[in-house]
Amino acid sequence: MKLNYPRTFTVGLAFFSICAFWQLYDHVVPLMLKFTFGINDAVAGGVMAIDNVLALFMLPLFGTLSDKTRTRWGRRMPYIVLGGFASCAAMMLIPVANRYASLPLFVAGLGLTLLLMATYRSPAVALMPDVTVKPLRSMANAVINLMGAVGGMIILVLTPVMLPSEPGEGSGGLEVYSPDYVPLFLLCMGIMVVATLVLILRVNEPKLVAQMHKDAKTWGVEEDAPDTPKNTERVPLPPEVRRSMMFLLASVALWFMGYNAVTTSFSKYCAVRFGIGAGGSARVLLVATVAAVVSYLPVGALAQRIGRKKVILGGVGMLGVAFAAGGFFPDFTPLLYPLFVMAGMAWAAININSYPMVVEMSRGADVGRFTGYYYTASMAAQTLTPILSGAALEYINYWTLFPYGALFVGLSFITMLFVRHGDSRPEPPANKLEAFEEMDG
Repeated sequence: MKLNYPRTFTVGLAFFSICAFWQLYDHVVPLMLKFTFGINDAVAGGVMAIDNVLALFMLPLFGTLSDKTRTRWGRRMPYIVLGGFASCAAMMLIPVANRYASLPLFVAGLGLTLLLMATYRSPAVALMPDVTVKPLRSMANAVINLMGAVGGMIILVLTPVMLPSEPGEGSGGLEVYSPDYVPLFLLCMGIMVVATLVLILRVNEPKLVAQMHKDAKTWGVEEDAPDTPKNTERVPLPPEVRRSMMFLLASVALWFMGYNAVTTSFSKYCAVRFGIGAGGSARVLLVATVAAVVSYLPVGALAQRIGRKKVILGGVGMLGVAFAAGGFFPDFTPLLYPLFVMAGMAWAAININSYPMVVEMSRGADVGRFTGYYYTASMAAQTLTPILSGAALEYINYWTLFPYGALFVGLSFITMLFVRHGDSRPEPPANKLEAFEEMDG
């Protein structure tokens, strides 16, 4: 039983383009809010939570809609293609509004872009389990997240090249920092357009879904056929599985509370505490992204050997330690780099295994809906945490950022201990010949 890597990398282009945009959004929009429009940190945290508020409703909605969609192009691809191209057009309003300091245009452009991005995220993520048999989904999700990390890494690599590192002149060097973001957004838009075009040319969704079911039958893996009458009815989860699902979704929410607080506010944190701008903070985050990229495939292989839950718990522990240690540095120090290496590796361990655990508890017809549940939990956390962490930054002090992240990551370790389902591992090879084939693949 071997994963089709070329096919999975191609499917991952959808997540690649999504992550390229969100990396850009999370890194530069807080700077626009603070330095161009003069919005304080607490209110800015609320603005940064708008996409997550929309996602709470739209990701489950469009996940479920894509479950029910039947077209000649498949269930997911129409949403990916239309949503991707429309988002590319809308996102350019954001840097144009920043260039002319037009708050109404900024609000309109931001709102439209966030709405359009939410229409295709769940279908894009659900495409992977649609075309991958259950035992291989952790490794496939590693590939998908690797693609997403590369998309974000490209933005982080180019940000220091295209934007100045210093905030500018003034008291503490923090009064003015408003470079022209249009070229960087144009670059991101180009990345998204190319990725979507390759998906159109290379992904035949109905054919890939049919091949997945054929492979599952060949390997003796039970998979639900989404178009059978049995799978059109919503069947409630057994009580013990529902309990595991609730604890797993709680864990997802908690570790996103911690992780998103740090990553969303890190550019402002670096500007205020360390006196460095977007280019400098991007280099630190790039280290974490590179560490995650290097870790995705080994961590996926490790999960196949020892199980998803153990790998997640190890990652949560590493992330909590990295964030706790980060709070001890009042000034910029090279020691931040190894801490962010640890954080990147930890996030890889958590991220590639949690989503497969959720959809492991679903049926073929419900993958989009369960994908929506996963994103409801993560987006609910990402709705609340910018507001809470932003208020802590504004009304207490900027030193609270890393302890805040460590606290919620630590709580997720506790809830994860109560998860008992979704930890599927592949069947052992039927004979020695198959074992050699897997090693050779």
